[in-house]
Amino acid sequence: MKEHKIHSGWKSKLHEIIYEADTPSGKVFDILLFVLIILSVVLIMLESIKEVDQNYHGILLALEWVITIFFSFEYIARIISVKKPWKYILSFYGIIDFVSTIPLYLSYLLAGSQVLLAVRAFRLLRIFRILKLVKFIGEASQLQSALRASRTKIAVFIYVVLILSVILGTLMYIVESDEAGFTSIPRSIYWTIVTLTTVGYGDIAPQTALGQFFATIIMILGYGIIAVPTGIVTVEFSKQNKVKQHIPHVDINTQCCVNCTAEGHRDDASHCYNCGEPL
Repeated sequence: MKEHKIHSGWKSKLHEIIYEADTPSGKVFDILLFVLIILSVVLIMLESIKEVDQNYHGILLALEWVITIFFSFEYIARIISVKKPWKYILSFYGIIDFVSTIPLYLSYLLAGSQVLLAVRAFRLLRIFRILKLVKFIGEASQLQSALRASRTKIAVFIYVVLILSVILGTLMYIVESDEAGFTSIPRSIYWTIVTLTTVGYGDIAPQTALGQFFATIIMILGYGIIAVPTGIVTVEFSKQNKVKQHIPHVDINTQCCVNCTAEGHRDDASHCYNCGEPL
C-alpha cells in the first residue's frame, strides 16, 4: 500500500485509467480512445470530400467537436495525473496529443477571409491523431530498434543510389534529346529516380535505341534496389530475435510511472527502472 500513499486519491485512479492498460478500466479507456481516433480520421477524410461536406457539414462538425473535447479532456487529464507534467508535454506522445487536438480551436480563433487557407491547414493537422495509434502497437518498439540499428547501412545505401541517379541521369541527358523530355540534367535525374523506384509516371520517355537500352538496365536495377532496404531491416529483426531467445522470459506490464511516465516495467518490479519512483 506504500506506493498508493505517494500518489493517492483521485489522481492515482485517473493515472491508472489513462496510463495502464492491464486494468479493466484502463482497457475500456484504451478501446474507447482507439475507436475515437479511427472515427476522427474517417471524419477528416469525409470532410475533404466536397459533396459529403456540403450535405453533412453540420453533422461532421458536431462529431468533430465531440471528439476534440474528449481529446482535450484526455490531454489535460494526462498532465494532471503525473508528478512531472513537462515530462509528458515534451514527450513524443505529448506533442502528438497536443498537435492533434489544438487545430480545431485555432481554426475558430483565426477568423477572417484573409486567413481561410491557414484555417484549412490548421484543421488538416488533425490527421496527426492517427499517430496516437502507435501506442497500441506492441511491436512498434521492435521495428524502431531494427530501423535504428540499420540506419547507417540504409544511409550508405541511399547515398549510393543518389550517386547512381546522378550518373545515370547525366548519361541519359547526353544520349536523349530535348524533344524526348530530357531538357536538363536535373530533369533527367528525376526521370532516373522515377524509373529506379519502378514508379514510372510516363511523363518522360527515351526515344532513341541507346536511351531505351539504358532505360532497360535502370529498370532491372530498380528491382534489386527495392529489395536492399527490406533485406537490411529483416537482418536486424533476425538479430533481435536471436538475442531474445538467449534472454530469460520476463513478463512486462503496461504500468506507467507517475513521476517520469516510463513504461515497460516487470511484473515483479516495485520501483521505476528509470527514476526509482515507487510503483
